[in-house]
Amino acid sequence: MDILKVTTFLLALFFATTTAAQDAKTILFFGDSITAGYGIDEEDAFPAVIQRKIDEEGLNYRVVNAGLSGETSAGGLRRVDWILQQHIDLFVLGLGGNDGLRGLNPENTKENLAGIMDIVAEKYPDATIVLTGMEAPPNMGSDYTERFRQIFAELYEQYDVVFMPFILDGVAGEPELNLPDGIHPTEEGHKILAENLWNYLLPVL
Repeated sequence: MDILKVTTFLLALFFATTTAAQDAKTILFFGDSITAGYGIDEEDAFPAVIQRKIDEEGLNYRVVNAGLSGETSAGGLRRVDWILQQHIDLFVLGLGGNDGLRGLNPENTKENLAGIMDIVAEKYPDATIVLTGMEAPPNMGSDYTERFRQIFAELYEQYDVVFMPFILDGVAGEPELNLPDGIHPTEEGHKILAENLWNYLLPVL
């Protein structure tokens, strides 16, 4: 193969790859340290595991991890406009955990999460929103933890979204699936998280 043919082949491959990337739909994971993969490599965090599952299925989606460690629902509300500068087709909302850890007012958390979903729906009305619930730690007291749990179910009833009641189902409280802090999942924990979430995502995809 001469240099002209090689060059032509490489250019064709480049434009085909670029076009495929542009045509791919976008899944945005918008969350906190759980989404970001705190304490492990980002390639082992559950959004990256989801991307591998997507690729295995031959689906034309690309995953964007917009997780930010320490993010509260209020912080997410402040930065969501900036994040939405890129077009999205599916928005996975995973905030609230830090609100619960800090004992913030659940009603404020609910308002912030509602505000985020309102902004997403207004900017990309055809996008699917997936809401993942979170639990507050038991040391906050039963009244607080119950109310905190309820706000996610109420948002699900209020909005046309896909709802996963507890993002850390099967992982929270399991020492072998969490880092020494007892809060953030290990690589194995993220695999379980991704597998559970995949059951909610696949029908949508």
